[in-house]
Amino acid sequence: MRAQIARTCCGCQRSPLRPSHRSYRLSGTSRLVVARSSGETMIPTGPQQGLQFRFGIISDVQYADIKDGHSFLGTPRYYRASLDGLRRAVLGWKTQQVEFGIQFGDLIDGFNPKDKSETALQSVLDEFALLYKPVYHMIGNHCLYNLPRNRLNEALGIHGSSSYYSFSPHQAWRFVVIDAYDVSMLGWPERHPLHQQAKAILDEKNINENKNNPEGHEGPARRFVQFGGGIGAEQLDWFVQQLSDARATDQRVIVCGHLPVHPGTCIGTCLLWNYEEVLQAIWDAGNVVATISGHAHHDGYAVDEHGVHHRVLNAVLETEPGKDCYGWLDVYADHLDLVGIGELDSQKMPFADQRGPGSPLKKQSHSVETSKAEEAALERQP
Repeated sequence: MRAQIARTCCGCQRSPLRPSHRSYRLSGTSRLVVARSSGETMIPTGPQQGLQFRFGIISDVQYADIKDGHSFLGTPRYYRASLDGLRRAVLGWKTQQVEFGIQFGDLIDGFNPKDKSETALQSVLDEFALLYKPVYHMIGNHCLYNLPRNRLNEALGIHGSSSYYSFSPHQAWRFVVIDAYDVSMLGWPERHPLHQQAKAILDEKNINENKNNPEGHEGPARRFVQFGGGIGAEQLDWFVQQLSDARATDQRVIVCGHLPVHPGTCIGTCLLWNYEEVLQAIWDAGNVVATISGHAHHDGYAVDEHGVHHRVLNAVLETEPGKDCYGWLDVYADHLDLVGIGELDSQKMPFADQRGPGSPLKKQSHSVETSKAEEAALERQP
């Protein structure tokens, strides 16, 4: 797809090698040991040996001040209760003394009445503000159903006309946040080159008149749907340069984005359009240890042949009221330890140079393998 993206992306005005939007150097704080036992979270006293830093994670809050609904598969969606789930997550992060938080897209739901989108967004951001620490955001499809990209960037603290950036919370680490809806029919004016490029890709790759319908395609080929997207040539060049710069300074990298980039983590329609190019760039660089994403509404995990871990996070939206779906990630010199609370699964991810694949998901309640009927239903509205 890269050749196609490169041909049609020349109208974009952003610089492919622009610097990171922001960079935080966060000093260490006292931390707590967290262990998992029989589904319970225990917090012994004392510092955690070798911990470099800790950050909070959450995805697909999709808040709306409307009555509860269901997905096409019949899964309940708790629009109002998702705000309470976020509130508890921020409180949990504060208790665990995270140094920053990351939310992986879809802060508000597409069913928000359009005259209520700003109010819904502000309600969610008010909860994050109570952390009193940096929170990094990425844009999902439901965000773009509500508000234009430039307004979302402004509200989420993403500077400039593009929605991808990097930051470094520790001298040994760089986080690269990709914009999965760079090439997309969402969020751009109809005549924008990236909108037109996305339309051309869907016309070529999706045989259906309704481009949200993946029927007639199999596996990863089902990813070419209108609620998906890809990264353009300029962003891809920027991405490669970010990985190269990190390698030159001996930094490990965690890649974050709303759409998953590995087909072993989710159903076909949830994948980034040009995930193969992103994976190739990751493998070529050799310093990416993990990718983390949302969108699929189920926990998912794969470790590829190069030892890179790929993790998809469960959705707050489909978590029963009163239950939790968030976590934090402890970063060590030789592994990542994801501590999931409630409906978010925990996982330990050793780095490839430390040997051995990651641990299986704990409390795995959903399988990536689904019947064709279930997959078709899931794909209608992720």
